[in-house]
Amino acid sequence: MDFDGTRDARGTHADPVPRPAAPPGAVPGGAPPRPASPPPAPSGPPTARPALRDWLNAPRPEAALGIWRYGYTAPRESKERRRLPSVTIVGLVIPLVLGLVVWSLWRRGNVPYQLVVLKLFTPEDWWWGGTTAPKSWQGVDARVVYDGLFFAALIYTMGRLGSWREIAHHFVVQRAQPGRAVIAALGALLTLTFVWPDAFPGVGWEPLPIVNPVLSLVALIAGGDDVFASLGITYGVYTLVTVLVVLPFAKLGGWWPLLKERLGSRPAATGAATGTATASPAAPEEPSGPPAEWPELRATGQHKAAELLSSEVLTERMNDVDCARILRAWTRARCDGQLGVFSDTVLRRGAAAWTHPSGARDLPVRAASHDLLAAQVRLGRWVARERTPLAYSGAGAALGPATLGTSLLAVGPAGSGKTRHLVAPVAESLGLQALTARCAVVVVAAAGTPVGPDGSYDVVVKLGDPESVHDLDLYADCDDADEAAAFLAEGLVGGADGVDVRRAATALAQLLGPYRAVHGTFPTIPVLRELLEGVPALLEPLRQGLSAGGHPAMLRELEARLRQSGGPNDPGPVLADRLALLDRPVFADFFGAGTSARPFSLRAVAHHPLRVRVDLPQRGYEEASQLVTRLLLAQFAAVVRGGDRRGHFACLVLDDATGALTAETVRRIQGLRAHNAGVVLALRTIGDIPEALHGPLYGAVGCRMAFSGVTTWDGGRFAESWGTEWVEARDVAKHTVFADQPMTRAIHALRKLVTGKAVTTDAVTVRQVERERWSASELAHAVPPGHAVLSLTSVDGEHAPPLLVDLRG
Repeated sequence: MDFDGTRDARGTHADPVPRPAAPPGAVPGGAPPRPASPPPAPSGPPTARPALRDWLNAPRPEAALGIWRYGYTAPRESKERRRLPSVTIVGLVIPLVLGLVVWSLWRRGNVPYQLVVLKLFTPEDWWWGGTTAPKSWQGVDARVVYDGLFFAALIYTMGRLGSWREIAHHFVVQRAQPGRAVIAALGALLTLTFVWPDAFPGVGWEPLPIVNPVLSLVALIAGGDDVFASLGITYGVYTLVTVLVVLPFAKLGGWWPLLKERLGSRPAATGAATGTATASPAAPEEPSGPPAEWPELRATGQHKAAELLSSEVLTERMNDVDCARILRAWTRARCDGQLGVFSDTVLRRGAAAWTHPSGARDLPVRAASHDLLAAQVRLGRWVARERTPLAYSGAGAALGPATLGTSLLAVGPAGSGKTRHLVAPVAESLGLQALTARCAVVVVAAAGTPVGPDGSYDVVVKLGDPESVHDLDLYADCDDADEAAAFLAEGLVGGADGVDVRRAATALAQLLGPYRAVHGTFPTIPVLRELLEGVPALLEPLRQGLSAGGHPAMLRELEARLRQSGGPNDPGPVLADRLALLDRPVFADFFGAGTSARPFSLRAVAHHPLRVRVDLPQRGYEEASQLVTRLLLAQFAAVVRGGDRRGHFACLVLDDATGALTAETVRRIQGLRAHNAGVVLALRTIGDIPEALHGPLYGAVGCRMAFSGVTTWDGGRFAESWGTEWVEARDVAKHTVFADQPMTRAIHALRKLVTGKAVTTDAVTVRQVERERWSASELAHAVPPGHAVLSLTSVDGEHAPPLLVDLRG
């Protein structure tokens, strides 16, 4: 568990990785003591951060995708939205009044043919001849049952015709528990006062025809009232009636789900409480207490480690990075069953346990708001608009690995804030998460781009800068010539017209394989360029070396390359011309040709949580920068395969993806989410990539972001990818009222004389229409400066619609 940096990336640093220096007095060979002070505070612009204890204990409720969860409170629906329409109130009152009138007429016997059905289904000897007067007790009870059935049918009809269901849903079902259950219970209690008025002191009204019809029905079935001599039957009928009355309110109030939830959250009783040994002594306790007290550790018996970490939090000797890193180590230890190893490491090193191999426990500069427990970085605030869902209105907008795992495409003109509001915060967030061993990040940008100082990264490759400590491995530490040729061909000819990438990859493999077989390594750029140009001084010694070394297969590869050299379809000259962009004096000491810098292999990010920044030449080498960017994207898509075996998320951030995308890389981007990886692509305009890739690119990425100032052409692509939705359209037409009566015409004339307007009436038509979520015109002209429209998709398939984000909020 505690590697102490011994499993660092091989060949990624020019000097040994800096380790935390042991303080004076440390015992040689013993466990390093815990640091006596917290890590140094980051320099740079001051950011308001809460105390660590408050930060740990802050609520982080579950929220919709893209919402900043730290301290989030779900907004309540406004009264305007919750107000019932007047037609709903009328739909409740009118059936109630009609039902009361009908029941009053029924009780007085004023309903025509009221007892025809009763006499039709009862024996004649229950009634006096030719009348409806009861002759025996059966007739009396039959009349009571008949009235009860009519009352039940009347109540059912009122409920079906009226808007009682909408009223109950509005006032009861929409409320949160336990308020919903309480209101339903009060409704049940009020109804029982009408069923059993004698059981409630102070209630003087007559009971509803519910209990007596049931008792009369039981008497008719049993053949007399003698059946009620048994108290069991009597109270059984009373209980049945009460249950039938209360049951609809229980369903309405959600009593059973609430009861199951409360019983499920109650701790199981242990054997000590009952005097029996039913619980195992090793059974873990239920975690309880604030997160700053580390309740999960206490629940598993790691009390010493929990006490130590609690004191570190209280004394501010640890920061949010330490907390996130230790919590991640705790999760892994619990899954692997190594709780003892975890506790020992915490007791030895405290807040410095499992420190990143670089020894860093924070970034030197923070410019954005981060929540490492939720793995989120805040970009801004979701703007409250008419079409914005209530949960998003005014809430913070955030990104994390869950959304970046589906890759993100951002399009906006220069100066729209792509680097300041998106690339820099995302790079900073991923860098912090790399310190917790949760991810690896590679940021590719032009030299001087504000994506963080050198101290925020483990590896900084400054192409074209003689003072660069690190070099870039052209072949990504690859042993297979075919694999190296594949992504090298993507980087070299991905932007060239009329060149087949597969033929280029075959031509490169026919040279890389033989050269490695003879020399044990791949050629440098000048050598590879001469091989592609067919220089005899290099090819002939290579052929002789293959013959003498016993490599017949590689010799056949080389001879096949020689036969194709000079043909009309030979990709060699094109590849050599593309390599000439990198075979310049400014790059003489790079790509494995120099000796002062250690080569960095992009394959290292697939195995270690590294923070890497690649600085491209700032000006004068645009084509070379695009070639390197394209090569890095192809290498990244190749090396991150096997994400199911990798414990951290890998992300490539391209500040300018102009010319970096090919058909093959777009296809691989779509599959990155299956390998626990993703890319962030920033473009000034979608026209910077071939038109044939527009549709596949928008389909390959899960997150799309349109900044203020995009053109209508770019907006059209976003509008097409976001699709349409069904909305309610209200058309209001004003029609002039023409009166027929003289008095009405006089009143209308007087009103027109006073107001100057004719008397009109409104005709409202409400219909469902299908409209674009965001039109191209809206994206081009209705997005204010400092804003963007962002849609998100998580790796689990959850979606967030395209909504407006205030990046300055």
